[in-house]
Amino acid sequence: MILLILAQAFCALFFVSDVITDLNEVGGKPPLHLSIEAIAAATLVVAILLDIRVLRALVTRKARLEDSLKEASRAVFEVIEAHFDGWALSPAERDVAGFLVKGLSITEIAALRGNKEGTIKAHLNAIYRKSGTKNRAELMSAVIDTLIDADMTGDA
Repeated sequence: MILLILAQAFCALFFVSDVITDLNEVGGKPPLHLSIEAIAAATLVVAILLDIRVLRALVTRKARLEDSLKEASRAVFEVIEAHFDGWALSPAERDVAGFLVKGLSITEIAALRGNKEGTIKAHLNAIYRKSGTKNRAELMSAVIDTLIDADMTGDA
């Protein structure tokens, strides 16, 4: 978009300077083609100003959306951490549960933690027991239900 604005600015500068040069050469009343050229150059300048305004609005909106996304991510993280606190998960269990919430498989979690899959499964069994759930789906449902309830009440 910036390149487009720069190209438009170059063209506008060319046309405005051409109109000014032609006006100086003509002297009196400008011919019709020069009036049309002046209107076209003025319209191009207005279009550039509008483009700049739109670009600034888009950049501002993008910044607001990014801030909102960061705030929402923090809120989701806080809800998940509150669950982990309530379930009294050990540091290792919290780590595994965090990877589980992110959607990683047992194999992927084991590789990231440098553990055997059996160790990860043992952590998962402890997480499910402490959380009162039976599997990944129920655990995620417990977390998501809290997010939905918080969103509906405006708490998150």
